[in-house]
Parts: sequence; C-alpha cells; structure tokens
Amino acid sequence: MLLALVAALLPLLAATALTAPTAAAGEPARDASRAGAVPAATLTEVTNFGTNPSNLRMYLYVPESVTPKPAVVVAVHWCTGSGPDMYNGTEYDTLADRYGFIVLYPSVTRSSKCFDVSSPQALRRGGGSDPVGIKSMIDWTTRTYGADTGRIFATGISSGAMMTNVLLGDYPDVFAAGAAFSGVPFGCFATTDGSEWNSACSGGTITRTPKEWGDLARGAYPGYTGARPRMQIWHGTQDDVLRYPNFAEQIKQWTNVQGVSQTPTTDTPQSGWTRTRYGGTGDRAPVEAVSLQGVGHNLYAQGMASRVLTFFGLDSSGPAPQPQPGACKVTASVNAWSTGLTASVTLTNTGTTAVDGWKLGFTLPAGQTVTGGWGATYTPASGAVTATNVAYNGTIAPGASVSIGYQASHGGNSAAPAAFTLNGTVCAAG
Repeated sequence: MLLALVAALLPLLAATALTAPTAAAGEPARDASRAGAVPAATLTEVTNFGTNPSNLRMYLYVPESVTPKPAVVVAVHWCTGSGPDMYNGTEYDTLADRYGFIVLYPSVTRSSKCFDVSSPQALRRGGGSDPVGIKSMIDWTTRTYGADTGRIFATGISSGAMMTNVLLGDYPDVFAAGAAFSGVPFGCFATTDGSEWNSACSGGTITRTPKEWGDLARGAYPGYTGARPRMQIWHGTQDDVLRYPNFAEQIKQWTNVQGVSQTPTTDTPQSGWTRTRYGGTGDRAPVEAVSLQGVGHNLYAQGMASRVLTFFGLDSSGPAPQPQPGACKVTASVNAWSTGLTASVTLTNTGTTAVDGWKLGFTLPAGQTVTGGWGATYTPASGAVTATNVAYNGTIAPGASVSIGYQASHGGNSAAPAAFTLNGTVCAAG
C-alpha cells in the first residue's frame, strides 16, 4: 500500500516541480489575496496577483523610501534565467533604493525559461500567455501602491528584451518607455506551429520596411490612437544569438511607430559605443539606439541600468515624485467639417527655466495634411510634423504658454494630433 501511495504521488510532485519552482532561500512569499504591501528592501514573491494564463511567477522589490505615486520598472529576465536572477544580475534594486521606484520581476516557469514572444496569443493585446500575466502583475502593483500609471516602464535582456518589444506593442497605453538589451522587433519571432524559436529572426534574415514593422506593432492593439512608448535599443555588433541586423530592424519599427525621421543625431558616449537618437537630441528622445562595437550577445554590464533610468527620466536625486513625461504640457482641440479641420494647440512650459527657441513635434492621424497655419512654421505637411517657433514667440517663460494652430484636410479621420515632443523631450498631454 505504501509503494502504491508513493507511485501515485510521484507524478503530482513532478508536475509541481515543472510548473511552480520553489522560491530561493530568503525570498518571502506573499499571497496577494490576503496581503497588501510587501516587506520593504527585500525581494518578495507575490502570488494570486490576477489572471495568469501561463503560470508566471511575480517577484517584487519595494525600497524603504518608496515615493508617493511611485514609478514601476518591469525588469524581464533572459532565457534560462528567472526573476531572482534578474534581481541579482542587475542594479535596478539599488537604484530603486536611491530614487524611490518599484521593481517588478516576472519569472517564467516553462522548461525553457524563455518568455513567449512568438505565439499568436502573445502578440495581441489581451490575447493570453505571458503578456497578460505581466499586465496582471502591473495592475496589482499599481493598486497596492497607488503607483503612477503614467510612469510604467519595461526593460529586459535577450528573451526579456524581446518581451519588452512585445509589451510595448501589446500595451502602448500602459508603458511610457522601454529599454531592450539584445532583442528583436515586435512580431519578428512570430510562429504558428507552437515553436518558441524562429531561426530566421534570430539569424537576422527577416527584413521589412519601417511601415511594415510599424503596422505589426500597431496591429497588436487595433484602433488605438493614443501616444506610443519611447524605446531605447542596445545591441552588440558580434551578437551570435540574436544577430546584429535585428538592431536596425528595431530602429525601423520604433521610429515608424513614433512617427519620427530615421535620420539620427549621433554621438559616442564611450569608446566603442555609437549612440543614435531619432526625433530629438535630448536624454529622452522618442527612440535611442546604442551599438556596441565588437560586443557579443551578453552585452549587459554594470552602469547600463543608470543609462536606462536617464532615458526613462527616473534618475533625479533623492526619492521624490518625478515629473513625467517632461517639462512641457500640450493641449490640442479640433474643429472639423466634411473634408477639413482647424486645430488649436497650446504648449505650456512646465519646467523651471525658460525655453529659448522651440520645436514642437507631433504626429498627425493618417490622411491629414496641413494646408496652412499660424504661430509657427510647419514641416512636413503630414505624418510626423515639426512646428517651429516664429520670431515673436520663441521664448516661453516657466509656467507660460504659447498657442498655435493650423488648418488641415482629412480623408475621414479628423482626430487631434498626438505624441508631442518639445525639442526632443516628450510632453504630457493635457
């Protein structure tokens, strides 16, 4: 009888080991259905956090001095890794101690320990699989801590970088920005046969036009017309796992999604690095890409997380709420008729220093073309438009505003413009 009992239990124990690995020593588990805030300054597992179709595990790090309405950084691990591995292998927890944000570490339980970035379910909003579980983790965290839903960010390494691309495509209304280390574009790894691996994509042989890549990302959430997350992309020229052509394909995709030019400004932050910025020149350009000469797939190194925080806008000293997304605010309204419209745009300087000369970038909905304007010069007439100050309104004092406007034709879509940037800095929409 004892032998029969053991034989019956073994399959159950094996299944449990495959689907729910035990937490590492020293990691408290917290049942979200019974508890609120987790212990501070300790990596803690949270369970029962919400809909979780692929049985992910959730680990959370909350600093001692968490800010009111904190930002949340979702840090996504590599294949064969885990949430605790990402915690131990990166500096986001110590940076959270300094700046007061929360770090969320999703963790895969499937045998490969790779995130699902290939299935049809993963590549559409609310479709299922890993992105849905991660969204549930974010929702639990924002509810529990009153987190700032305008300051949710994603970053990842390898499989986690691919998931970062997927999350920003699936949930553009959730994430303010992402940073992908050694990844591939949204949709590049797509398969329909149940395989987790796409050799053509990993080998860098899938190339598309910027619009084709952009349409893939936009197709994850059909009908969405709001602002899109900014993206920071890192890749080594000698990557032999997710080969270097994927770097350029990601740039194509996210510049198209952002509606900005593919002509970059270029600098060298340190020896062997080439940084290109698109749609702006500041630390929070719509798209920023860093190429590391002679570096392979495992490119992440100490210090890079600090550069990610600069791109996210989370690196101001001391744990205090940070303005997001920048030192500007824009309101826009439209008065439309059958084939035309007029738009009124008000730009407010919410910073502490005067703006001396400005370029306001924004994206027109498809089918709209500027036919005239006032208060600024407008180029080009459609797509990603830049409005440049005229002689009399080039200076905007702190707290002051300037109003401009334009007339446009449209083919049926008379929506207001979106994705505003002031001299390369993303503006809040008011």
